[in-house]
Amino acid sequence: MAAVVARRFLAPPPRFNFWRTVRSHGWYDLPPFEVHPPGQVLKRVLRLADGSLVHGVVSETGHRLSVALHSRGVLPSEQRHEAIRQLRSCLRLDEDFSLFHRAARRYPRYRWIVSAGSGRMLRAPTVFEDIVKMICTTNCSWALTKLMAQNLVEKYGEPWDSTRRSFPTPAALAGATERELRREIRAGYRASSLVRLAEEVAAGKRDIESWRTSSLATEDLCRELLAIHGVGPYAAGNLLKLLGRYDHLGLDSWVRGQYSALYAGGRAVSDDTIERRYRPYGMWRGLFFWLEMTRYWHEEKFPKKQEQPDQWAAE
Repeated sequence: MAAVVARRFLAPPPRFNFWRTVRSHGWYDLPPFEVHPPGQVLKRVLRLADGSLVHGVVSETGHRLSVALHSRGVLPSEQRHEAIRQLRSCLRLDEDFSLFHRAARRYPRYRWIVSAGSGRMLRAPTVFEDIVKMICTTNCSWALTKLMAQNLVEKYGEPWDSTRRSFPTPAALAGATERELRREIRAGYRASSLVRLAEEVAAGKRDIESWRTSSLATEDLCRELLAIHGVGPYAAGNLLKLLGRYDHLGLDSWVRGQYSALYAGGRAVSDDTIERRYRPYGMWRGLFFWLEMTRYWHEEKFPKKQEQPDQWAAE
């Protein structure tokens, strides 16, 4: 049994809501992420730069975040700091949302965002994992997305213990065949996109990890995303949110249906109509849109599993 080798307490930024950040979208429901709703705990296996694995557990204690790091052996200070950096990045702790909350205060309909501490969206430790998972949400149910993510982790991830594994590295996934991904992962037509992405990243042909700190204009970054095989406007728009860019809506069938239910009595609404409604919110329009569409998720402390909707599930 791995021992707790390090425990740290982190001071969250102003107006930060841990559980709303964890449940900001469906990533919390995909391995290697795990959640423990009664105690509001987030867990995951982290892979460090040297290939070693650490199991991180994050919970809220008073006004601080408690982080426990589990390791099979001695975890040097540098590795502890790297694991903490990964978890801080997942929870977006070092991003400044003060301008967004200031914008939300200007609109009565969005003032709840500030008081609720909403805005941050959970992401993976790597851009590679975010892109792989986003490709696995296209044109399918959330149940199939979960199955693909689980299968990828089980087949190509490295074991932490008998039940937990890391997310596959680009090199591990690049060694797969499309046939394997179709048959064993249930990836369907997405198999070619996943293999191609992994091969390009493993070979150094795409430096996708630099995108989180890129100085590129959002539209240029969007074009970079769209150049990835299997990434269309829906996937690019939502990946931009995970890169800290919020001026694309990232429309899919679920949010279209949710918008229709909220504003059109269930009638079909064109994408242009939705875009026009949120255009006045400028650089934050994608985030206002997403938070408005998902506000009801947080009305219960944690919805029953069978009541959770498909989310980011169809392009």
